[in-house]
Amino acid sequence: MKASHIVLGFAAAFLCQAATATLAQADVLDLGTVKCKDFLNSSKEEIGYTLAWLDGYYMDEDAAAIIDFDKLKANSGKLGAYCGEHPDVGVGTAAEELFGK
Repeated sequence: MKASHIVLGFAAAFLCQAATATLAQADVLDLGTVKCKDFLNSSKEEIGYTLAWLDGYYMDEDAAAIIDFDKLKANSGKLGAYCGEHPDVGVGTAAEELFGK
């Protein structure tokens, strides 16, 4: 595992620990079961954490540990538009459709 992925893992853990509330008051967010409509109705903070996690998850294994906020914003728009058009699709399915390899 590259050092950049370890750093991203620690950052993700910190962000998750810092969150005061999560989607539907859950301690765990299963992207395989959360529907787009529920995701879109969650708080900006929850959406932001999830989008940051997805960005790291779909990052190439050899990619540098760089957060590209322009790319994150663009991907946010793509996921928001997709979920708006497909409210009953799971967030994980939507992300895989848009960002999968």
